Amino acid sequence: MPSSYNHRVRGNRASVCLPRTKDRMDNITIARLLDETAALLEIDGADPFRIRSYRRAAEAVEQQTLSLAELAAPEADPKALLSIAGIGKGMAANIRDLVATGTMPMRDELLSKYRPSMLELLKLPGMGPKTVAMLYSATGIADIDALEEAAKRGDLLSLPRMGQKFTDKLLKGIEDHRRNASRFRIDVARDHAERIAALIRQFPGIETITPAGSLRRGKESVGDLDLLVTGPACESSVVASAVEHVATLPLIDKLLARGQNKVSFTLRNGLQVDVRLLPRASYGAALQYFTGSKHHNVALRQRAIKRGLTLSEYALMRLEDNAIVAAATEEEIYNALELDYIAPELRENSGEIDAAARHELPRLITLHDVRGDLHMHTTESDGVNSIRQMAEAAIERGLDYIAITDHSKLLSMTGGMDDKRALAHAARIRAESDRLAEEFAEQRGPQWARYRRLLAEGAQDLVEPGIPFRILAGCECDILLDGTLDLEDDTMAQLDVLIASIHSGFNQTPEEVTERILRACENPYVQILGHPTGRKVLKRDPYKVDVSKMLTAAARYGIAVEHNSAPERTDLSDLHLRQAKELGCKLIVNTDAHAVEEFTRLEYGIVQLRRAWLSAADLINTQPVEAFLASLRPRP
Repeated sequence: MPSSYNHRVRGNRASVCLPRTKDRMDNITIARLLDETAALLEIDGADPFRIRSYRRAAEAVEQQTLSLAELAAPEADPKALLSIAGIGKGMAANIRDLVATGTMPMRDELLSKYRPSMLELLKLPGMGPKTVAMLYSATGIADIDALEEAAKRGDLLSLPRMGQKFTDKLLKGIEDHRRNASRFRIDVARDHAERIAALIRQFPGIETITPAGSLRRGKESVGDLDLLVTGPACESSVVASAVEHVATLPLIDKLLARGQNKVSFTLRNGLQVDVRLLPRASYGAALQYFTGSKHHNVALRQRAIKRGLTLSEYALMRLEDNAIVAAATEEEIYNALELDYIAPELRENSGEIDAAARHELPRLITLHDVRGDLHMHTTESDGVNSIRQMAEAAIERGLDYIAITDHSKLLSMTGGMDDKRALAHAARIRAESDRLAEEFAEQRGPQWARYRRLLAEGAQDLVEPGIPFRILAGCECDILLDGTLDLEDDTMAQLDVLIASIHSGFNQTPEEVTERILRACENPYVQILGHPTGRKVLKRDPYKVDVSKMLTAAARYGIAVEHNSAPERTDLSDLHLRQAKELGCKLIVNTDAHAVEEFTRLEYGIVQLRRAWLSAADLINTQPVEAFLASLRPRP
């Protein structure tokens, strides 16, 4: 991984050369050292709170516009560092040590036990902190190349829990890691885009910053990040100062290029960012061009040529006299080409241009169309919040109902429920739902509190809450290896919502895993298939299910197929979502939230649904709660 120091191996130890001059100790270097210390603490099995404190501090440092080397200088105000959110007294002392000496006691202690290259091992499947530490202690292996060689030789087979299956999985994981190392999940890319945009906006005269490329099109992972910037500061006569501002952003790791209106750089994690500062008059043309996709743009340029026009990143112009036809907005460009506006998520040259010409583009689903979220976890299994807290967070997000679906007993490490616990939990869920209904009837509680707050803030077209918020009692029940369910039928019959999911046995053959899911579908109490292919974006391939057979069975039995909004899953994919609609499947979008802040995941799910050309009518949880329940598979 990118590092601010080099090491020379001496046996199983490393001699570390750290930066020791203040002029090299910039914010990005401090952030990297703190973040790598957090990873070393993780390998060392340290307290999770301590690990998080280092990671929070690294993020805080990375976003600062002031030089921390100056704030940490002996002559500086000792309270200056403490004024930064995420930095307490202990972390401030660490930063002062880093600035003064290039190192800190905790880091020195960890580097006497471990090597920096071990951090990359944490990104491989099955290589958690304890496994990495055990491997290093037993073999001295501390980097991916050495691990791969040992695995191919069979040297790992004698180690605890490292049999042939683990070794095969590890080698596949190394291959995937190398293939995906230069790609980043959509949520990671969006987070970086927002942080960079916030820093750019500090320059006067910046009005609009829009991500382009595959991030704007909603691809589940991106290879780089394009940001388009406009405003008075980006006009050609004054843009040089704005370019200088971008080129000196504190989170830049390596500056790659700086031109008249473009700055390219990489971040600490290796993500390349291209920032283009553009005049408002051509912003729409540039936005259309840099959003892509390549094939969409080629088809659009061909359409322009047939009409005597030429389309570029600068404008749509007439060929005969180079007169500008449209440039300021994307809408003007598409309309000038006799097309309805095409949403970025559809721009993959998969029929969208013809549909736009015929005025047959769908009204794509939006976040506000979703009425309920039917997959989430509480402290009863592996969630971190209570039933009430999850309900209040859902109300704040504008939802009308949720289902609490904690795990069944197979996932013992998550505190999964047996039949007795599942029914007791269902009773508590319904009791909490009844309490919310009572508060609603008396015009108190979270629904009314939200309404009154929005009213005070001047919200337009605000409608009084019409129905009490509803919490449905459910469970995410494991599909066992033979396709049976992890709860008794009598238990499942007493729940409002039953999700069936696979969480184990990923190495079954295609025939085995397909038959396993088809048998689960035959159970009359299964209403929703959870994360149906089990993939993890950039980390784990789908299990080898025959998707067509699975979706056909779901449609036949009336089972709703989940699109899981967690950005590490986004499962089903956009292509499989389109296939599900064509086969007549009921569809549902859920967050799989394990904490209140994860309700924001729904935004990522909506993006993939839009990429699949889906409308609100294509999903059943865009309906009111009673209509949703009626849309579920009928109970025996």
